[in-house]
Amino acid sequence: MTEPTTEPEHDQIEHGHIEHGRIELSAVSLDSEFIAGDELAGPDTAEYATRLGDDALVLAQRLGSWISRAPELEEDVALGNIALDLLGHARSLLRYAGTASGRSEDDLAYWRDEHDFRSAHLMEQPNGDFAHTIVRQFAVSHYLFELYERLRASADPTLAAIAAKAVKEVDYHRDHADQWMLRLALGTDESRRRTVTALFDLWPYVEELFTDDELFDRLEDVAPRPSSLRPAFDASIRPVLDETGLELPAVFTASGGGRHGRHSEHLGPMLAEMQVLARQFPGATW
Repeated sequence: MTEPTTEPEHDQIEHGHIEHGRIELSAVSLDSEFIAGDELAGPDTAEYATRLGDDALVLAQRLGSWISRAPELEEDVALGNIALDLLGHARSLLRYAGTASGRSEDDLAYWRDEHDFRSAHLMEQPNGDFAHTIVRQFAVSHYLFELYERLRASADPTLAAIAAKAVKEVDYHRDHADQWMLRLALGTDESRRRTVTALFDLWPYVEELFTDDELFDRLEDVAPRPSSLRPAFDASIRPVLDETGLELPAVFTASGGGRHGRHSEHLGPMLAEMQVLARQFPGATW
């Protein structure tokens, strides 16, 4: 593996603009990790794929921060594997979204600014303590399972293929979150207190996942309306809530806006950390 090149080549500089180039791995192929086809996404489909891809990318980055910090070694591996699954989903979705504008998944991940991202606010929330991370995973994995289960029937063959692969992985994520919800809520007084606090802190952001907008009027056969996923989501989480005796808090609904580029205060610093290497050394190759 060669050392990174930190100076842009001469033909990358034109009219004061530095092309960021691409990162290449000399000995490792990552193509098998994502779904790619020959189809080009239309503008509306690209917008939808960007929303899902940004959700997966941002949450993967959050979960990756737990590596070496989880409460037990096995959980280091589990959260890292979930993050890698989500990163694979993000690559597939962002690569497809980029076909509408001639950009790669790396272009979309590293060279957009905060207001260009379309992630939901729940994905952006800080990890907090372990209970906060598990409650976030509980909500997100149950939502994603219902979403990808429905998206497998999409009239768009690329989205259907991505969903068919992703739903199998998200099913494991869902089981992982369920088991931890049981352990935390039925464990010690302290672990239950932290779980209840996490529900109170995070549940206001759940509603945004199920909010329709005008995009779905134009994607009738391509994507399910988010609101149509809510009944199955509620039914899916109910057995865990019943077994633990947890009640969903009667809290306000957060304003949201992530689907339209209006983000929480937490996304900007996270993107700065995620994007710094690519932006510090544009055109670097390994």
